Amino acid sequence: MGRIISIDYGRKRTGLAVTDTLQLIANGLGTVQSSQLIPFLKSYIEKEPVELFVVGLPKQMNNQPSESMKYIEPFVNTLKKTFPHIPVEMVDERFTSVLAQQAMITGGMKKKDRQDKAKVDEISATIILQSYLENRRFR
Repeated sequence: MGRIISIDYGRKRTGLAVTDTLQLIANGLGTVQSSQLIPFLKSYIEKEPVELFVVGLPKQMNNQPSESMKYIEPFVNTLKKTFPHIPVEMVDERFTSVLAQQAMITGGMKKKDRQDKAKVDEISATIILQSYLENRRFR
């Protein structure tokens, strides 16, 4: 069974998370400059089998796509063209940044460490992936 990679795409940097080989648990994979994301993914896929990309879908509270969709759609198109054998699913990412901040507070991270936006992006990607895994179990 291949891994699932979660992508919390941003204009400057992108948070990444990945499942274990049994697709039970989501773990942070790190943060990559968005301009280096495709080369990073190519390198990762050479070492590990990946069977699905889960990309955060930014929505507003009224369920309409957010302003950042204009950056995410071209990225998703590039992702599909670069890796045509790996499906892409979009997952609602509303509140993931808030949940990431809360997780860091609950986990006892110091205030200075909680201000690290790269860490927030990685934790957000992990929350997106864990949410996807939990929803998949109940389908």
